[in-house]
Amino acid sequence: MPIRTLRRVSCVLFLGARLFAAAAGSSVACAQTPGAVVIKNFMFTPMAMTVKAGSTVTWKNLDGEPHTVVNDAGLFRSAALDQNETYQFKFDKPGVYKVFCGIHPTMKETITVE
Repeated sequence: MPIRTLRRVSCVLFLGARLFAAAAGSSVACAQTPGAVVIKNFMFTPMAMTVKAGSTVTWKNLDGEPHTVVNDAGLFRSAALDQNETYQFKFDKPGVYKVFCGIHPTMKETITVE
């Protein structure tokens, strides 16, 4: 195999490995933060979570579009969150809380409080 082809293949493999490592590292960081919800690609991530009573959940909008955080029973409702803005709510009572975006109602998640 010519040297030039080997260099190209090596470069492509190296860059691919770096991209994979960066992506894996960022998803691990999100998964390790308890009580954190990321709003991205018109989704709440995670779409379901369990927290202890007394825990505060923080939502952060990473989309370029505004989103809201609304409880279907009317317990809480955020203002429209622009990109990189956050909203927090402290869950004091056990139960199952359904959450959606008031601007994009197909965005949904469930928070179970123990």
